[in-house]
Amino acid sequence: MIEDYLVVEGVAHQYNFRPDNFVDPVVGPLIGEHLYATHKRVGGPAYSLDRDIYMNGAGAEVIGRSILAESQSDIIVYHETPIYGQFHDGGSDLAVGLEMREMWPNRVYLYGAVSPLRPGAVDRVDELVEVHKVDALKLYPYDVVEGRTLGLDMSDPEVSFPVFERARQLGISVVAIHKALPVGPGPASALGVADVEGAALAFPDLTFEIVHGGYAFVEETAMQLWAIPNIVVNLEGTTHLAPVARRRFLEAIGAFLEVGAADRIIWATGCDAAHPRPLIDTFWDMEMPRDLVEERDVPELTKEIKAKILGKNFLRLHGIDEKELRDCIAGDEFDTDKLATPWGGRIAAPAEHAVAGH
Repeated sequence: MIEDYLVVEGVAHQYNFRPDNFVDPVVGPLIGEHLYATHKRVGGPAYSLDRDIYMNGAGAEVIGRSILAESQSDIIVYHETPIYGQFHDGGSDLAVGLEMREMWPNRVYLYGAVSPLRPGAVDRVDELVEVHKVDALKLYPYDVVEGRTLGLDMSDPEVSFPVFERARQLGISVVAIHKALPVGPGPASALGVADVEGAALAFPDLTFEIVHGGYAFVEETAMQLWAIPNIVVNLEGTTHLAPVARRRFLEAIGAFLEVGAADRIIWATGCDAAHPRPLIDTFWDMEMPRDLVEERDVPELTKEIKAKILGKNFLRLHGIDEKELRDCIAGDEFDTDKLATPWGGRIAAPAEHAVAGH
């Protein structure tokens, strides 16, 4: 918590960049090196995980404790990812999230991955919901199928809609779609947000969550928030801008607040993409630049709005009663004001930081 406000980590992953997990032996390592360089840049020396641990998969306990014991976060939302064109396990293995939920059942929620571009996508929805009891679905904007890289059109009634229809039938109300940030080669057009509109209009009883909202396509995303009430943004990746590109981050948040979307912004750091603590600290201390407030009438970034973004919006989106949740987690091992050492002391060696800064 921060000042008695609940904090939800809206996206957690475990990356596995071991050679045996690469589909493409050239692209896979490049993705791993890029993400680890970003990890160090965002976190700095005090919050950078040891390279070997990061690359080989830190594991459910290390990642989970970095969120629940080492930051102000109270809840983990683990996202499986369907990046099957680059990683055999899809990029973020559901098994890690299931392990987290088994260890901390009152504090972990799961988004299960499905690729509508692959045969058996509807059956995969059945498995995720009926076997693994996921809370939402996670999609990716492109995939490699039979050697061809294909972009996913969320508004395609033949490819995407059957997945959404089955999700709805099984009681799933939230579908998250990765946007803005490429992970490996793929059509740049698929990273845009235009196709989300068609899906949201066709399924008004589902909520579509634009992951990495605001990292790119800020105005287009803001326009969709203004026009379509069942679209929300998830700030994974976008929060990484807060310590290194403060103005850019605040302009994105300001664009969303400007269209009245304070109730539809979800906090996320993508841990272990970055350690959550310094990003939460940075955000909590931020103020909206005076020129945005005075010249564009952007709302102030008040404590109440921050509390919505950090946790209240996610809870409302998933119909989670805050009082009941507080009662469930009261008195457990993470119900403390003391924050543990980042990464349990498993930080990168100083020499690595010197190399990273050249």
